[in-house]
Amino acid sequence: MSNVQYNWEIRFCFILRQITLKKKENVCKTYGSGIFYTFNKTAFHLKTTCPVTLTRFSHAGVDCHIIVQRGPNGLMDRVEIIVNKVTTLVHNNTVTVEGSRISLPYDHTYQHVFHYGIYTRLQSKVLPLSVTWYSVANGVSSLWMQLNQDLVEGMSGLCGHKNSSGYCVCKNLLSHAYECLATKYQTYLNLCYKNMNGLWHRESNCSFFKELSLMCGSSSPVWSVWRSKSSCSQPHCPGDMHYAEMGPAFPPTCSNPQNYTTELTSTCLPAEGKVLNDRVDGYHSIYVEECPCVHAKIMYAPRQERRTKCQTCTCIRGNWACSANTCPAKCIIEGQFITTFDGKQYSILDKCTFVAARERYTFSANSIQLNNIEISDLSQTVFWQSSMFIQVQTSFGLKMQVQISPEIQIYLNLPPTENTKGLCGTFNNDTSDDFTTFSGIIESSVQLFAQSWSMGTCTPITGCINTDNEIFAEENCDQLKDPLGLFAVCHDYVPVSPFVEARIYSYCSTALQECLCVSFGNYAKACATQGITVGAWRSETNCIPLCMGNLRFTYATLACNHTCRSLSGPDLTCEVVDDSVEGCGCTSDSHLSNQQTCSPRPLCSCHHPGGDTPPGPVVIGGRQCLCENGQLHCPKVCNCTVGKICVDCAQIPVDTAHRTCESLTKPVSEDNSCISGCYCPDGLFEDHNGGCVAHENCTCEFSGRVYETGQSVETNCKICTCRGGEWSCIDEACSGVCEVFGNGQYHTFDSKWYRFDGHCQYTLVKVSGCNHRLSITVDNYYCVPEIDNSCSRGITLKYWNNIATLMVTEEFTVEVCL
Repeated sequence: MSNVQYNWEIRFCFILRQITLKKKENVCKTYGSGIFYTFNKTAFHLKTTCPVTLTRFSHAGVDCHIIVQRGPNGLMDRVEIIVNKVTTLVHNNTVTVEGSRISLPYDHTYQHVFHYGIYTRLQSKVLPLSVTWYSVANGVSSLWMQLNQDLVEGMSGLCGHKNSSGYCVCKNLLSHAYECLATKYQTYLNLCYKNMNGLWHRESNCSFFKELSLMCGSSSPVWSVWRSKSSCSQPHCPGDMHYAEMGPAFPPTCSNPQNYTTELTSTCLPAEGKVLNDRVDGYHSIYVEECPCVHAKIMYAPRQERRTKCQTCTCIRGNWACSANTCPAKCIIEGQFITTFDGKQYSILDKCTFVAARERYTFSANSIQLNNIEISDLSQTVFWQSSMFIQVQTSFGLKMQVQISPEIQIYLNLPPTENTKGLCGTFNNDTSDDFTTFSGIIESSVQLFAQSWSMGTCTPITGCINTDNEIFAEENCDQLKDPLGLFAVCHDYVPVSPFVEARIYSYCSTALQECLCVSFGNYAKACATQGITVGAWRSETNCIPLCMGNLRFTYATLACNHTCRSLSGPDLTCEVVDDSVEGCGCTSDSHLSNQQTCSPRPLCSCHHPGGDTPPGPVVIGGRQCLCENGQLHCPKVCNCTVGKICVDCAQIPVDTAHRTCESLTKPVSEDNSCISGCYCPDGLFEDHNGGCVAHENCTCEFSGRVYETGQSVETNCKICTCRGGEWSCIDEACSGVCEVFGNGQYHTFDSKWYRFDGHCQYTLVKVSGCNHRLSITVDNYYCVPEIDNSCSRGITLKYWNNIATLMVTEEFTVEVCL
């Protein structure tokens, strides 16, 4: 082992008067050719070219070691900062982290390195520590570290020791700091001489005078004269920036034109009223109105617009002013990974049956309501958008894409309401209440929240135990993260990290290549939602799925007008507006047949209410028709009079059951049946005379007679008026009639008929009351069947105390009206 001799020269040490610092801010500095200012506010000079430890300590399990080494000229040639085993090296005017050169600003898990005025600062994220230095052409002229906490037990290094002695002379300049230094004047004078060391090295000496002026402050005479007295020039500022002895550490920029920082330091600033254009290379000052904007690494001039699928943005004063986002919010369920309507992302840890989203509907005898709004039609449309996706849409606003292969995944749209709850969140543009449980309380635990919406028994999802799969995931997901790769075009629109993390977790229990393709597919679909097309990524990643028969894979397919059936009439799938999906389908020059194969238009069958007909001639309803190019051509079925139109159900099936005035007063089937023939145009009805009239002018029919709107009839003590094809009746008071005639035929007041012929006296009617006291009795004597059933009757009428008797021996009828 060789002996290495270090020559240390400790010149002098003295006590400085206390400088006002914030509470728990401990500062250690080194500047000049070897001046050290310790945590204990003691200054000393150490001349050496060997590496020296500025400070070394351990706090909360984190180690810190700062080493500086000066060159022959007194400037620091090498600064090494080791925090939490991460080494940052300042050497030859470059900064490296873990051996790799970095550009500023630089962000790391444990630290942040950035420009701080004219200085460079390292801010630790794991310790309350910052290290700031000023780099010149041949090294570092000054450095200080700040520890925002109490000093740690066991600290070592020059910042924690009092090692100094020495003398020097700088009488001319220090005379202007006499009042500031007071009793410390002689001490600083000696320190200045020692710093010069009999030589004049501008950088090392200027840093001493700079620190002296900062200590005394701007009110001291030394503040304004130290540069002229010492021939120390101002630092050079890049571009058209100008130097300020004291100013904001962060100058106003296009990115942040109004910097409200209270931190002041020596700095470079743009001209008054201007900001630094940090959107381009170089240092140039411009007015904020001239600031450009940047999006996806593309520069936009002021007032220039950029458009996406969901909104339009205009560049104004360096910022984007964007229109409202027109794309509907979606709840995305991709395996165990969920994104709520409001954009909150999380993963569930159990295998359960869950309620994804729930609305409150009110059911009554006559209606269904959502938020007090009646839903009159609960129709729904369900169809295959492609071989991989099923599309669902309902009349009340629910829209859903369900991916069937290779994994079942759900993309759900709902109209925003106050009642939405479930795994998909609350849908109110507030992620803070997305974890509202079934009972209505907001949980902080994802697992407890999810369990509140579970149905039945849950099984925990096992953690990752397949190390090989996990390694495969980490290696292959680099394709998703590659800044120059297939998916880079979308990186500025959709963050990659959630998809990478989800896939690494999923690889544990899924086939490797299949899981990789699912990961890429989910990211590509998220990009498509933002209007960004990734390109032919499946062919580049060996992820193209197999298609049956002559179907072909496409990245963007829709069912609308792509089936043979769509050639025969309106296509209901075209009414569904949603994102295009990928999967197997037909090319633009062919259509999907009922046999799930792609057919050219001439080979398509024709669809009509009676079924499907192959291409060529066919007889339908006694008519000779022709199926050609998916469309059915039949001769006209009617010769209509003026004012009517011909409805051919083979061509355009429509509801013909509700087209007459007569149908307004008859029960009509709800199957929307179609019968070919002549009908009134839409909005008109055929009246009982065969003409076409508006609804309000419809005729009515009663007892075989036709009545115009406004005409009335009297029947059964009612007056009925024809109004728009229907009778509107008003009850009228009328007398009741009781009759008896022949051989015991009776007709009651309530129109009941019966026959009774006894040989006694019978009460026909009896009325007792305050205003009337009446009774009518009938005596039956005999009947002569041979003479048309003629009978003899005795009728007795008693009204109050008056009695009248009538004997009838011929055919008779007794009618009593009350």
